Amino acid sequence: MAPRQRQIAIMGYRSVGKSSLSIQFVDGQFVDSYDPTIECTFTKQTRVNGQDYDLKLVDTAGQDEYSIFPNQYTMDIHGYVLVYSITSLKSFEVVQIIYDKLLDVTGKIHVPIVLVGNKKDLHMERSISTEQGKQLADSWKVSFMEASAKQNDAVTDIFHSILTEIERANGNVQEKSNCAIS
Repeated sequence: MAPRQRQIAIMGYRSVGKSSLSIQFVDGQFVDSYDPTIECTFTKQTRVNGQDYDLKLVDTAGQDEYSIFPNQYTMDIHGYVLVYSITSLKSFEVVQIIYDKLLDVTGKIHVPIVLVGNKKDLHMERSISTEQGKQLADSWKVSFMEASAKQNDAVTDIFHSILTEIERANGNVQEKSNCAIS
């Protein structure tokens, strides 16, 4: 079976770890230096639920509340990883603005999204509780996880989760049914 081509955009406020998550997933290393990203694209092959994927990760420039949602991130993008830092209330607010703009420009009610609270290794500096992240994701009806690019904690899970969400949106995931056929 040929690999499925999937493009994923990683979006969020600046310096929340979008590039660090991408590089950790693709290259298995943590890059400590911070260079603001204009836009980078990473590719990786991965396998989820027995299906091979050619993944293209679009690591976007940091957005803020005034950013106009870039149109190129609505074309050919199958799913979105929206990232905030658990140490930054501002990034948590911005991720909600990005979400609203995303629904606006795509014109869809439901878009495959995983909400990620990054930098969970910095628990002493935490300003967003896990519960707050979970509540936000629940209100959007999307997947949620906290991760640490630095410690490579839950990084692969993020990308496997978004692929599962994309397949579900495409009707390719068998939902567990509660109905019994008698």
